[in-house]
Amino acid sequence: MERKEEEVGRENGKAEATESSKDGSICGFDSLHRLLHASLEPHVFKEVSRLLLGLNCGRALESIAIPEPAKALSSKHDFDLQAYCFHADKELTREPRIVRVGLIQNSIALPTTAPFLDQKRAIFEKLKPIIDAAGASGVNILCLQEAWMMPFAFCTREKRWCELAEPVDGESTQLLQDLARKYNMVIISPILERDVKHGETLWNTAVIIGNHGNIIGKHRKNHIPRVGDFNESTYYMEGNTGHPVFETAYGKIAINICYGRHHPLNWLAFGLNGAEIVFNPSATVGELSEPMWPIEARNAAIANSYFVGSINRVGTEIFPNPFTSGDGKPQHADFGHFYGSSHFSAPDSSCTPSLSRYKDGLMISDMDLNLCRQLKDKWGFRMTARYELYAEMLAHYVKPNFEPQVISDPLLHKNPS
Repeated sequence: MERKEEEVGRENGKAEATESSKDGSICGFDSLHRLLHASLEPHVFKEVSRLLLGLNCGRALESIAIPEPAKALSSKHDFDLQAYCFHADKELTREPRIVRVGLIQNSIALPTTAPFLDQKRAIFEKLKPIIDAAGASGVNILCLQEAWMMPFAFCTREKRWCELAEPVDGESTQLLQDLARKYNMVIISPILERDVKHGETLWNTAVIIGNHGNIIGKHRKNHIPRVGDFNESTYYMEGNTGHPVFETAYGKIAINICYGRHHPLNWLAFGLNGAEIVFNPSATVGELSEPMWPIEARNAAIANSYFVGSINRVGTEIFPNPFTSGDGKPQHADFGHFYGSSHFSAPDSSCTPSLSRYKDGLMISDMDLNLCRQLKDKWGFRMTARYELYAEMLAHYVKPNFEPQVISDPLLHKNPS
């Protein structure tokens, strides 16, 4: 009986009862979805999933078959591997525009006390089989997590971590260019960029590598957090690249880096520029943001009629020197647990389950980009928005003499007789 229960637990993503695997799990399970799957009767789970994940074109999201070579890599290197399909309605004037998209989440590979080059190259080695699994699965566009080539050291405020910054055509980009050519894949690589031409300035940057291994362009993080431990302006300031959309062989994509997901106008601008898929490579911890995580990206997908791919790193990264965040709490040597949970959201409000909260992972999705225009036609958000009113209001708001449009009750402050 015990053996059978263990097998059921593994099938449902239940963690083994060890201290390391329980770290970051939900009651011993990889994710909320897998906990619910193991805990509820099938008919109840179906209804709960409908409410939590929505319906795609009126039906539950379908999983897709994963090629055996990718499954073998997942088993050998112990990373979560999931794949789903977003459908669109059949059209009479357009063929389906199906693209296969992948997201990778990962923990660091060596302790933060190891030599910097060893840390970076160990991450390279760790990610290569996951990227190979994406290639074996026929992924067309692949996005990595924020600052994937290093620990998320920005909140330590120690300048020595700047040594890991690279130019846009640096070591990380060159590695991924080879893989992009090998697999005919567009790869988004978020790095700490060293801008050699502008006085060695540092930026938090996503490099977009084309499926021929060429560099299509870059986007720099628009919004820098100043919350809790995440005071990242010690390293870089707000980006200067606007809201670019990159037209690739597989569709029009944009990158809304991490903290930008909290700013609805940032999402809007990518949509106004024509994005069909917006990636949100992130690094965020449970105590700070987890209740927001499944909401903000999904809302952006709905409001802007595009797909969103949300990526968050996993694990707890412990640094050699403790730090504080000015909130009166004791000094500490880590930011907390990066909870993974990477997922896709669609413009029709449906979304995939999330990857594990504590394991490396690859999420794959087939998506018919025709769904973007179908939802624009259905809801008419572009036609019913009042951009001229918003523009007028914002133009007033940014002026020093701005006065809020508040109409007070004339009797509000009148003394009673």
